[in-house]
Amino acid sequence: MGSSGKALILQREEGGREMSIRPLETLPPTESLEIENGLSLVPRVRLELTLYPASPSVTKPIDEWKVKRTLIHFLKNSLSVPVTVPEEDLHIKRIKDLKKRKRDDPLALGTLFVRDLGFLNEKSKKNEDEKEQDVKVLEKFLDWRRYIVEKMDGIELNIEGMKFKLSVAIPASDDFESMKKSWEEFFAFGNRGYSRSGRQEPDTIVLRGVPSRWFAEPRVSSKPSLLVTHTIFSTFGRIRHVNAFFFCL
Repeated sequence: MGSSGKALILQREEGGREMSIRPLETLPPTESLEIENGLSLVPRVRLELTLYPASPSVTKPIDEWKVKRTLIHFLKNSLSVPVTVPEEDLHIKRIKDLKKRKRDDPLALGTLFVRDLGFLNEKSKKNEDEKEQDVKVLEKFLDWRRYIVEKMDGIELNIEGMKFKLSVAIPASDDFESMKKSWEEFFAFGNRGYSRSGRQEPDTIVLRGVPSRWFAEPRVSSKPSLLVTHTIFSTFGRIRHVNAFFFCL
């Protein structure tokens, strides 16, 4: 979920993180937003990783653990501001059947999450109001995200004498500038300039892969509640309709 260039992930809050009760649209991309039922929206940067062999002759399976250690070392030692990433926030999955792999296919795919963004917070000045500070933090966030992509994209990893080339990109779901542009084009051209709701913006949130117990009434039942679900998502504005399918595991 996100808005205005902010990427946030829904999770159950267990303490130890700076929280905010400010409206979502005014929230800087470095702060968490506390919502109902002990849940919070937590900021993060997500990057998609693709690993290719530097030479077509490389046919040996890649060592996922060594790739992770190499990338973690790079993030900690090769950026203007060191970034410490826990191993569980860096996922590498190698292509299992190399015999079926085509010449230009990757050897592995991965995802990197950077969750600690506190270093991007601007120090407030005496005559600077909160809105000006938030704008600066957002600009700094977007600049830093572009910077880390540029620094990582195209680097060559040398693992036990074998060289690999890394490709890094911001996933389409986190590229809010492009997403906003595509919606503007849709309403201007694809929908012939008309909108049934009269509002030219996305109007639906789709949520998957979240534990159903997060939406339960703790003292009433362990099963998810439509009322609790409605209350939680009212954080984002007035709700017209909730279409919920819960699978309790």
